[in-house]
Amino acid sequence: MSETKGTDISNQKCNKLVTGADACEPFETAKKAGLVGRARTNLDALTLLGLGILAGVFIALGMQLSVLVTHTATSSYGLNQLVGGVAFTLSMVLIVITGAELFMGNPLVAMSFLSGKITGRAFTRNVIIAFIGNLIGALTLVVWIYKSEQWMMSNYLLGAKIILMANEKVNTSFGVLLARGMMGNALICLGVWLCYCSKSNIDKILSLLWPVSCIMACGFEHGAVNMWLIPMGIILKDNRMVLTVAEKVHGGRLDLSNLTFFKGFLFDNLCPVVLGNVIGGVVLVAGAYWFVYLRFPEKGKEV
Repeated sequence: MSETKGTDISNQKCNKLVTGADACEPFETAKKAGLVGRARTNLDALTLLGLGILAGVFIALGMQLSVLVTHTATSSYGLNQLVGGVAFTLSMVLIVITGAELFMGNPLVAMSFLSGKITGRAFTRNVIIAFIGNLIGALTLVVWIYKSEQWMMSNYLLGAKIILMANEKVNTSFGVLLARGMMGNALICLGVWLCYCSKSNIDKILSLLWPVSCIMACGFEHGAVNMWLIPMGIILKDNRMVLTVAEKVHGGRLDLSNLTFFKGFLFDNLCPVVLGNVIGGVVLVAGAYWFVYLRFPEKGKEV
């Protein structure tokens, strides 16, 4: 009997040591989410806008890297997509570790809202300002990348791939983009959620690697990614050299009539993708974990 009791005590100590050293328990992460989310909404507008601009730049850099490392690949489609996803993880690593603000990529703000710790007005303010910042940052990098002439790499093949990817996005149906947007932002939020279980930056990098890679490998959507990719494609479609290579890769004449800023980008693509991102972040991640861990008053008041 004493031997069994001693074994139980030893196992309990071992479990405490492991959980304390490796990661937060899920319920502790949920409580932490509410606290950190509330702190994010207390940022002044200019600070929040600046963090949003940085996040837009980081997302664009990650997407540029993803296209760069895959544009000449001859491997299978799935493996090619996975490699691009691993490269794109750079963007989320920069965002999380530097504290930049990605609209709806931060489930913590939504957790605070659902827990009653911030108002709907504060939540909406955070999302809108971060969204504007992301758009400014992404469009800024469109100019930088264009001026750097990186799109000329591999005899304009890099620019051609950007056009093909952008054109596909503006010609995808509303329902498909909505569903892909839900899954894309759910994975972004889950990656961030895992980071709040982590104890070190190495933990955060490894936590982000798998969900973020899944986004690119499966072809899911996030509005911040398209804020750079589609405007970049719009600019490059007027370059005859890039267009010639794109049509050669495509195997025929390309219909780029919908690759426009207002209708193709803002209306046909960004609207359904952003709506899907909101649903994916608020409902599939923040809502799900609020329901599981924080919906009871005796638990919610501790946040």
